[in-house]
Amino acid sequence: MKILLATDGSKFSESATRMVIQQMRSDRAELCVLYVVEPWLVFDYELGEIRPLKASREEELKRGKGLLERIKPLVAEAGFRVTTAIEQGDPRFAIVEYAAQWKADLLILGSHGRKGLARLLIGSVAEYVARHANCSVLIVRVPSVG
Repeated sequence: MKILLATDGSKFSESATRMVIQQMRSDRAELCVLYVVEPWLVFDYELGEIRPLKASREEELKRGKGLLERIKPLVAEAGFRVTTAIEQGDPRFAIVEYAAQWKADLLILGSHGRKGLARLLIGSVAEYVARHANCSVLIVRVPSVG
């Protein structure tokens, strides 16, 4: 079984990682941990165009590499054959495309649980992925307290 774990380093992604380690069977499972770098765009008044902010991109790549270096040994210790990947772009599209290219059987990600206006303005990566992925999708929520 090929499992794709999408992470952004949030507590929601940490919850998804813990769920994989504690509840998924690692025998014969290949796990890929994916981090997506979202480009920061700026408007260049001289050129009159929108372009990616390079310094921000490099900082996000560094953050992503560090995050994957911390997660990889945790899932490897749980018995998974693990690889990591970094993609660039809108997380919704990048996750779905990577899952299709990698031929994932299961895609796991955390949900921020946004509702109302925040969900309308920001959108839901988990909802998009669930609707458009070519494989099964498991969305993990952070347990509520109280």
